[in-house]
Amino acid sequence: MKKRNRSSNSRLALSFTIIVSILGLLLVRVGWIQVTKGEQYSKEAALQQTKDLVISSKRGTIYDRNMNELAKSASADTVTVNPREVQKSKKINEVATGLASILGINKDDVYATLSKDSTYEVIKRKINKDQATAIRNGDFPGVSLVEDFKRYYPGGTLGSHIIGFVGTDNQGLAGIEMIYDSYLKGVPGRIITAKNAAGVNMPYKYEKYIDPENGINVVLTIDETIQRKAEEALKKAVENYQVENGAACIIMGAKTGEILAMATYPTFDLNSPFTVIDEEAVKEIEQIDDEEKKTEATNNALYKQWRNKAVVDAYEPGSTFKAMVAAMALEENIVALDENFVCNGSVRVANYDIGCWNTGGHGTESFVNGVYNSCNPVFMAIGKRLGNERFYKYYKSFGFGATTGFDIPGEAKGEFHEWNKFNEVELATASFGQGFTVTPLQLVTAYSAITNDGYMVKPRLVKSLVDDDGNVIRDFEPEVIRQVVSSDTAQTVSKILEGVASDGTSKNAYIEGYHIAGKTGTSEKIPRGNGKYVASFVGFAPADDPEVICLIMLDEPMGASHMGGATAAPTFKEIMNDVLVYLQIESDITYKFKFVPDVLGYSVDDAIAEISEAELKYIVKGDGEKIVSQSPPASTALNDNSVVILYTEKVEEDLVEVPDLFGVLATDANQRLVNSGLNIKIKGSGSITPFVLVGTQQPPAGSMVPRGSIVTVEYNYTSNENVH
Repeated sequence: MKKRNRSSNSRLALSFTIIVSILGLLLVRVGWIQVTKGEQYSKEAALQQTKDLVISSKRGTIYDRNMNELAKSASADTVTVNPREVQKSKKINEVATGLASILGINKDDVYATLSKDSTYEVIKRKINKDQATAIRNGDFPGVSLVEDFKRYYPGGTLGSHIIGFVGTDNQGLAGIEMIYDSYLKGVPGRIITAKNAAGVNMPYKYEKYIDPENGINVVLTIDETIQRKAEEALKKAVENYQVENGAACIIMGAKTGEILAMATYPTFDLNSPFTVIDEEAVKEIEQIDDEEKKTEATNNALYKQWRNKAVVDAYEPGSTFKAMVAAMALEENIVALDENFVCNGSVRVANYDIGCWNTGGHGTESFVNGVYNSCNPVFMAIGKRLGNERFYKYYKSFGFGATTGFDIPGEAKGEFHEWNKFNEVELATASFGQGFTVTPLQLVTAYSAITNDGYMVKPRLVKSLVDDDGNVIRDFEPEVIRQVVSSDTAQTVSKILEGVASDGTSKNAYIEGYHIAGKTGTSEKIPRGNGKYVASFVGFAPADDPEVICLIMLDEPMGASHMGGATAAPTFKEIMNDVLVYLQIESDITYKFKFVPDVLGYSVDDAIAEISEAELKYIVKGDGEKIVSQSPPASTALNDNSVVILYTEKVEEDLVEVPDLFGVLATDANQRLVNSGLNIKIKGSGSITPFVLVGTQQPPAGSMVPRGSIVTVEYNYTSNENVH
């Protein structure tokens, strides 16, 4: 008996030992889990017991320098659903059908989402107001509308390559929207709601609301008015000069580096950035049967239209680079202004004859006249005197071969010869701007060293960051990169370039009443001999105290002329004519316009006397005794010999068609307008000058306007020479 008891006790002891051991192991396991996995399992438990909804923050606004809205966020709902609640209601088919119909999406896709074993799914983001109203008024159990924001660009295409755009998740994908995304996007809010085992929300007392924080607003240096003018002028240039590969323009504060405008053409609509705008590309894409290849072609077309040519495209600068070479020579004191050179049309370098654009040669000319004439042999001689090392040192000092650190992504560096391949011939061609590439942004930045007493300033696109109350969070101040040349050298080059604009190859950029300085450029694209060129112009004003630099680049003009002086320079003139007035930069002259007097209600004789005293011509329409209307209206400024139409009876609007004046001699243009019953206004001049051709006109040819209206024309100089 005792033996059996001892056996039982042994079994009990063994069982107890096993149990204690198991419990010990479990405790060790629990402890290990608590230490190593506790945080993870705690989060998973919380996720099972709560529903966490993200509330979108309002994205910051992008303003121009005058606080005009360029990009803003408008309220837009996002459709979310709790599939378990929909399934519980047994209306999954009805809900799927209704949502698909309202939102214009595939019913099968909606049904698949509603069938998930989930408590939170997004059906569609950023729906419009009508769709939101239809969902609110419908019977859709388990469906919710969550406040969201939709990005909107008031200017449409305005500044598209600068501003950039966002994706469906409000994340910046290009331009300022991408680079400053961390500031603009803000901090999303959250609604954390307790839920039971079935996934159904618990009462509101178990809900926690975390407010979203609005994004910070970005104020650009861009001026909306100047930006619009630049884009309009580029569009005209592309059309008038048949530019095949797009165009770019940069307008920069000469002392501050602030970008007042940066335009690329063609542009695209920021409100639908994923729509291909190139009609030829669209036709080609439509003809592709293979879906994978069609997608690839579409993406390539989109990437091309999103490219900011002013920042990411490199090209050979041609003669616009000669301003830098002139500065190098003067700074190194290796040339005198009145030193004479001889141009016979070409120079023998190693085993090559390298020509001047003027194949007949310029003969004997001073250094200054060599710059005026954009003479290649003069600059090849200067390059030889500089030598490879000094040339390359200044090339780097002017900022070429490196990025500027600009705000827009994808900035290119340009390309130069490898040092062991930078020989005599390469130096000769580089001296007149060929054989290497730069970006428009690099070139306009380099010119800031000329306009700013030798100090090159960093280009910048952002002026400040501000909150919704207008408080400045951060200011971006002008930044000097380095001093490249002395003040004396910079001022001397500015004076020479002023002569280039008034008397030299850049005379098509001359604006009467202003001291304009600048240099044209025409570079042949590789492979040489393909008939494709880049025409460009860089200019600044006023030459004696520069405020604004403007660069124009036209890629492959295929019209009557491909030369920078005949295409890019007139485009510069059209833009700067208005920009200088807009910026209230004073002109040296006051134009003597005739102002139309107010003769409404006058007798015919008294009205004629007033018009004649104002040294204007007149035409009387009708048999009445008093003047009931006049065209142009009172106080309009007109040129000499303009005509005022006086109406003595109320008549139906007397419309006439505006004739086409493009390429017409100035005197002939005036006569055509007079014959059509219209008046001429000359942009940038107070009188009609012979031997020049009309470049632009407004209103455009074919427009129907009231008789007596003003047609504003702008002239381009003409010459038998190839303006380089």
